[in-house]
Amino acid sequence: MDWKCISRINTSQKTTLHGVECPDHPLKHLTQINDPLKSRKVSVERIPATSLNLALDGTDPLSQFARLDEITSPLSENFEEKSASVTAQGPNPKFQVWATKRPAILNKYTTSEKLSIVTSFLTGGEIIKSSTTTVSEKVKHRLEQLDDFDEDPVRQMHNLSQHEYIMKIEQLNHQLRDAWNTDQRVKALKIAIQCAKLLADTSAMQFYPSKFVLITDILDLFGSLVYDRLKNKALYVRPGSTKASKLPDDFTPEMIPEATKETSFNWFYKVASIRELLPRFYVEAAIVRSYKFMGNADIEGVLNRLTLIARGIGDPLVSAYARCYLCRVGMQITSAKPYLRQNFEDILSVYLTMFTGGIRAEIARQRISVGTYVTLYAPAFDWILTGIAAGADDFTMDELVLRCQEKKNCAPLFYSILQAFPHKFVSVRALHFANILCKCDTEGYSRAELLRGLGMCLVDCPPEANQLYDVFEFVWKTVQTFTQIGEYVHCMEAWAIYVAANLMLGEVNIILEDILRRAASQKNAFEAHYTELQSIIDKIVTNFPQFDALLTLDNFLPVIDLFQKESNKQAVCRNILTQFKTYSESVGYLSDPVIINVIMHISKILNDSVNALTVDDEKRQIGEAVNFFIRLVNFGTDFEQQLTFYNDARAAFTNLDVVYVTLVQLVDNLAMETYRIVNGKHSRKTGDFVKSCIAYNFVTIPSITDVRYQLDLYLLTGQIALLNNCLGQADACFEAALKSIAELPKHIDFDGKPKSTEPYLVSYLKNFLSMLIIAPDSPEMGALYLFRLLTEQVQTYGFEISALIEIYLAVLDTLSIMSQETYPFHVANVISNDKLYGQDQKYLNEINKICTNVTSQILLSLKALADAGNFRVQANFALQLFEKIVLYSDIADDRAFQLAVNLWNLAVKQRANVKQGEFEKYLKRVEDEIELADGNQRKVKLTELFNRIKAKL
Repeated sequence: MDWKCISRINTSQKTTLHGVECPDHPLKHLTQINDPLKSRKVSVERIPATSLNLALDGTDPLSQFARLDEITSPLSENFEEKSASVTAQGPNPKFQVWATKRPAILNKYTTSEKLSIVTSFLTGGEIIKSSTTTVSEKVKHRLEQLDDFDEDPVRQMHNLSQHEYIMKIEQLNHQLRDAWNTDQRVKALKIAIQCAKLLADTSAMQFYPSKFVLITDILDLFGSLVYDRLKNKALYVRPGSTKASKLPDDFTPEMIPEATKETSFNWFYKVASIRELLPRFYVEAAIVRSYKFMGNADIEGVLNRLTLIARGIGDPLVSAYARCYLCRVGMQITSAKPYLRQNFEDILSVYLTMFTGGIRAEIARQRISVGTYVTLYAPAFDWILTGIAAGADDFTMDELVLRCQEKKNCAPLFYSILQAFPHKFVSVRALHFANILCKCDTEGYSRAELLRGLGMCLVDCPPEANQLYDVFEFVWKTVQTFTQIGEYVHCMEAWAIYVAANLMLGEVNIILEDILRRAASQKNAFEAHYTELQSIIDKIVTNFPQFDALLTLDNFLPVIDLFQKESNKQAVCRNILTQFKTYSESVGYLSDPVIINVIMHISKILNDSVNALTVDDEKRQIGEAVNFFIRLVNFGTDFEQQLTFYNDARAAFTNLDVVYVTLVQLVDNLAMETYRIVNGKHSRKTGDFVKSCIAYNFVTIPSITDVRYQLDLYLLTGQIALLNNCLGQADACFEAALKSIAELPKHIDFDGKPKSTEPYLVSYLKNFLSMLIIAPDSPEMGALYLFRLLTEQVQTYGFEISALIEIYLAVLDTLSIMSQETYPFHVANVISNDKLYGQDQKYLNEINKICTNVTSQILLSLKALADAGNFRVQANFALQLFEKIVLYSDIADDRAFQLAVNLWNLAVKQRANVKQGEFEKYLKRVEDEIELADGNQRKVKLTELFNRIKAKL
């Protein structure tokens, strides 16, 4: 009995413990030593060199074991995997394993207090106890004080931070592994003992659950090492075989060799020799699985005995976690429940010690509240109750509920019941639990916390349909009495899901109305609880099936406007738009003006949150959500209302480029839909509407910051205007596009790297030139105004020489087509330049003038390529210009003829830089052109040219 611990219980509390007669003691010297299981008698004489007699002459029996040749190391390479497998494959395979709870405990129970650790296996610290060194002293203390150390002094390290403390525990874990791997069994056992001793220290109560997790990890390791060693040592000869093999996982008592049984017995005898109660309890519990090697072991009897031993632990917090560990290891080896129930009954017997004056004084000294202190018991209570409830019948659980209800300050017990009991059990008795929780004493846990727990159970498993409203109504009466906003929102996080998922719109409105009432009565009531309020709104939005009806509630938008912290308001709005997208997938389109206004308001909040500091990815996400909403709005054939909506959207979403791009595209689509309906034959009304669409886009496009989008949309809108015979609007769009070229940056950022815009612009201008073939000239601006403007803008951009030549060659191709009597394609109802000018000589002269200027620019560029030493590119472009002159010019003209010859000669000089077969290809083109020549003079000149250039090869 650890009298230091038991002395902390007052006299009145001691009388509540039930005494149990203990006729035998593990340390009692008998000729027949009682096995702790009492299942068999082991004679001292039968124990060989490992007997206790050897301990009397100074020989350590565990070290003696290590020297036996037949013993192999039980630590296998895949120890972690095997341990996890054993834990998960216990008698209760459906039971939640401890590993799933472990991370949550470590994350929740932390401390900023300085910690201390007492050990002999870590360097540093203050020596607090001298060691014994002589052989006689070793013999004297071997059995009485197993945890004293032979060589190293015990040291105490103070003022450790939580992180440093965890690192020290991890070092002990490694020390234990290393000791075992090097056959230092005694050292490994001593490390386990000293680790168990650390669990008696409650000087930093808030950290105790996490410390329990860390220490028991080491004890679990030690238990597995012992078990694996015994199993590996037990060689079993199968019937009919002469070869020994290892025991199977499902071995039976008759398979166990006598030597293994004796070794197992000595492990437990050594553990029984530990003087102090707490380390003796923990170490025996850690290796309790190894009782299987003692033959027909009464595992239930062992667990019941350890349950009674735990009564000697005086500190209620230490006792609760000791019982938790016992239950944890017990559930791995047996499905029996009596010891679980007995542990919980013992907890109930001394339950009030959690609230006594001595405990209150200690938690006051550590500056923690009673509420915080009580929550430290939750992991232990939860685990024990979960073990009891696993597979238990309703009668057993009802009885436990009744026993807990009888206790004063029963809130912690019921909180753990809600966590541990099956939700179906709680759901069937929802009203009964609600009645208990609304009335029970709540020191440590508020009624809000308890009702939140009930709500979470009922969310997972709702009551019967006829009880849904009754349960909410009963709980709601208590919730409305909460004056602390923190308690209120914490509780409503769970009940918001319950109401949204199971009840009607009216109950949802009740919650929203109550939130607004509290906000109105208390200025800035929710200011410190925006995260919880956000969670409530998110849960309602996510779980309420009638999303459209929810948006129409009068209290919906006012609740969102309660958020004064932008990050929370934006998160709520983003979630609403996400749920709106899910809802709209089943609808197809949106035309309800009320819902449109609500979503518009929410979307505008997100738009207004965008500023210069907003990251691109967030802009993209917001833009995608808003674009989805805009595309969904559809008023059918009421195009004017549709355009009005797009006007409102343009005014609302001024910070989102992608939304403006979408609006322009949608308005273009609206114009084209009008064109389709009237089959291209506009009335005055439809014509005016299309012009309104074009005007909308012409005003909107300059507001887009990305010049590439501007260029593309100007061209698209101009083409649609041209198709709808809105020639003035088309000219304006095309002119604006060309003038925007100067604003296009030379480089843009792409994935953090600069990327040239030149390839994009070259492609764009080629596309633009093809459109200019059918676009008639404006009477006000003169012939080929857009061509002249294009060539001017090209020079201002600052193209690389190769790109500039490529554009100029495309200009020559386009002008060649525009000089033809009839163009190869037209737009319906649009008179192009071929009909407008009808081969007028002034028009053709203007084409020739531009061609001459462009050709001069190409020649200058070819010279610049030579100056730069880029002869390969120069030769290829010279051949391309040669081809244009042959195809498009009057080759009979001496200047054109001579230019073609010079270009060919220039390319021939760089023959080494020209791809093989290129000259032959261009020769063939000239030969084909001779065949197609429609005049004798042209044919003669082409023939002469062919002969001259062929001779050069």
